[in-house]
Amino acid sequence: MGLSPWVLAADAISPTAAPSLGTPAPASSVLGLQEVLQAARQSPEVLAAQRAVNAARAEVLSADRAPAPTLSAGVASIDLQNGNGSGSFWSQKRIDKSLGLDWTWERGNKRALRTETAAHSANAAQADSQEVLLLQQINAQAAFYDLLAAQQRLQAVQAIGQSAKQLAHSAQLRLKAGDLSAQDAARIQIEAERSRAEEQSAALDRQQAVWALSQFTGLAVPRGGWQVQGEWPASTADTAQADALLETLIEQRPNVIAARERLAAAQTALQSAQALRQTDPSIGTSFDHFPGTSTRLMALRISMPLNGWQRFDGDIARALAQEEQSQALLQKTLLQAHADLGALVQARQISAQRLQIFESSILIQATQVAAQAETAYNKGGLTLTDLLDARRTLKTIQLEALAARNAHAKALGAWQLRLAMPGRAH
Repeated sequence: MGLSPWVLAADAISPTAAPSLGTPAPASSVLGLQEVLQAARQSPEVLAAQRAVNAARAEVLSADRAPAPTLSAGVASIDLQNGNGSGSFWSQKRIDKSLGLDWTWERGNKRALRTETAAHSANAAQADSQEVLLLQQINAQAAFYDLLAAQQRLQAVQAIGQSAKQLAHSAQLRLKAGDLSAQDAARIQIEAERSRAEEQSAALDRQQAVWALSQFTGLAVPRGGWQVQGEWPASTADTAQADALLETLIEQRPNVIAARERLAAAQTALQSAQALRQTDPSIGTSFDHFPGTSTRLMALRISMPLNGWQRFDGDIARALAQEEQSQALLQKTLLQAHADLGALVQARQISAQRLQIFESSILIQATQVAAQAETAYNKGGLTLTDLLDARRTLKTIQLEALAARNAHAKALGAWQLRLAMPGRAH
């Protein structure tokens, strides 16, 4: 029995393996990584975050507006007992007609503070939108690599299953010829059936990976699913560069920027609450038309709210509590950013080292051992038990190497997206 199906299984999960080695689903579509990242930009979650930014910017326009003047009109001196005389209502009847205009004078820089608060909130919403986009692309990229790994796992399992099927067929021929015991033939048949079951499991994993990719990209799954095309990134880990950029990346993370903007908004809102203690007078004027007295009368007036003992202590206390809450949330966000980026750097470094061990040592040795076992079994120098053990070991190593490539690709991809995130422009 040759090793060719097992060599195909190893090729199927190599870093440069093409997805076409397996049996593609009918009418499947091909996706690349850049297409996936672009689709993630138009996903429902990202669009919803952008709508929130538009709403926050509209709040700035609403805040940057002075109180509207009030136009008033009225009539007075209507004599219900003696009447107001005859003639035209507008020019002869002794009715005092007035037209007035009143305007509230905002003191304490309230309008500027109100606008500044809304502007900081809009900046926070913009940073939130960038964070949503970044996380969506990270998740979409991870789903892409999960699907690529699922494809190659299915290809490897199919190649292994084909080898097991051929061995089972050969065992039946040897059983009929009396060259193999019934027990050994049954064990080989069990391995073949087990491989068939693993193929079904791998196919299910691939289909689940397709649906996960659809969730993060917002793309409809075509009939037959997707085939993704791409290569596994090389196992390199520049930890010196990562350590140098860590503090800068923390400060430029969109969620950290959003937390700082919310703190600034809360601080400005506190100033706005304190400004409420400065009363806002209303200034007005009116023109009166009163036939018999004068047809051109003017009045000037000013009104001042009497707050009395009202010092707006409740509004100020609430704004102060919200400012302290924003400060606490900023500290929490900074701690989380340190932990997340530190974990990402470690994951990138460790996954690269682990992948290098598999590619430079473990996978090569396991393939050689399996090849030697196949040759020895064909020459009668190895028992069936030892052959099956060698095959199981190789299969396990191949799938572990594939998992290591997947983990490294996701960690490296997340790091690269963090480096290129829009928030670094701030």
